[in-house]
Order: sequence, then structure tokens, then C-alpha cells
Amino acid sequence: MPDTRELGRLGEHVACRYLRQEERLELLARNWRCPEGELDIVATDRERLVVCEVKCRSGTGRGSPLEAVTPTKLDRVRGMGLRWRDAHGLRGLDVRCDLVGILWPRSGPIRLHHVRGA
Repeated sequence: MPDTRELGRLGEHVACRYLRQEERLELLARNWRCPEGELDIVATDRERLVVCEVKCRSGTGRGSPLEAVTPTKLDRVRGMGLRWRDAHGLRGLDVRCDLVGILWPRSGPIRLHHVRGA
């Protein structure tokens, strides 16, 4: 089983593939950093900017992956989405904040849960 950092990187890769193939989002950036933190995924559905926070866990002993995203973290992600939008000259574009939770157990299938507009 990969370490926590590697699991997170692999989870982001799975999330990107899902968002491109299943949700038909166009990916614009990954791991974008600013003073407030890091956006895991920045994408567009061609109508709005979509910023995604990805949480990946190997088990539910400490709760589901999505339970790890606190309201404070979600507010910070929203703020960073606005910062990304403004830094890239897209001020008129609405911003949607999504969550992608991935459960990647030691055995069994990977489970992905996507929450749009969290």
C-alpha cells in the first residue's frame, strides 16, 4: 500500500480521469498554489470554473474521505477558486466548488464519490 502522500497523488490522478471522462470537464490546472493553500484540481464545464478538493483514504477508520473536508477547508477552497479565476483574467465566470472522495482499500474496488457544488 502506498504511503499517505503517494495515495493522495494517485487519488488525484483517478479524480482527474473521472472528471474528464465521466463529467466531461476540461482540466485547467492541478496542484495550483497560492498563499492560502493549494487547489487540487481546477477545471471548467464550459459555463463555470470548477475547483475540486480531492480526499483519498485507504479505509474508514477515521471516517469517510469526504468527512475530512471541514467547513473551514471548504471556505478556503472557494476563496482560492476565486483567486485562481481572478489571477487568470476570468472575473465574469461563476465558480463551483466540488468534492471528490476516493476510498482505496487494500483489497477490493476503488470507490469514488463526487459532490457537485459542495
